[in-house]
Amino acid sequence: MKYVLLILLTLMTVQFTEAQWFSKEKVINNENFDKKTISYGYYLGFNSYDFNLDYFQDHKDIQVTTSTGFNVGLLGNLRINDYIDIRLEPGLVISSRILNYDSSYFNGIGFEDKDLTREIRSTFIHIPLLIKLSTKRLNNIKPFIVGGISTALNLSSQQDNPDDNSNRIFRLKKNNLYYELGIGIDLFLEWFKFTPSIRGVFSMKDELVKDIDPNSPWTSNISQMQTRGLFINFTFQ
Repeated sequence: MKYVLLILLTLMTVQFTEAQWFSKEKVINNENFDKKTISYGYYLGFNSYDFNLDYFQDHKDIQVTTSTGFNVGLLGNLRINDYIDIRLEPGLVISSRILNYDSSYFNGIGFEDKDLTREIRSTFIHIPLLIKLSTKRLNNIKPFIVGGISTALNLSSQQDNPDDNSNRIFRLKKNNLYYELGIGIDLFLEWFKFTPSIRGVFSMKDELVKDIDPNSPWTSNISQMQTRGLFINFTFQ
């Protein structure tokens, strides 16, 4: 699903760019839109979350099955000049990942098939603070790069749950810190500005809450567990 969306986004951007660059008749939409000091909007989008796992000992990697999640949020934009903006984008992010363990993790331990997988469903309050660096506006398009830091509250973390994987509860920390990098393009339409963008999200903290048993087959060999993800957002201003 994420690859289909990425291809559609790229084709739409290329088609619109060609129309703007090579059309003989150039109508400038919302000519003064980006002159506002403060502007607002909202976004909808999709995400694909994964885990980057580091291990204490060489072992077969834990395989992560990803799925397409959903993003929705608000945008506040502060204009610094024609090329620099500061953006705050608080939103809700829903994602799901499945950890797939090899049977060798349970060497000498009795297990069932259900013990080889752990589904991690997450709902985040995600708050990025970003710097947007834009090019000069070309007719009705304005490409940009964006980067910054973000924090997130994982409402599904189970951090304080006294149960752990022995009761099929995989625990993650509530709070996390990320850095984000992305690209996008502002499309100035007749009545509003539409902005498709692609952004990578990378955790800077270990998120794993270890099981009570220090020899737990699910967590004992994981030295660090960090989220990495891809966001495809469509912003309306």
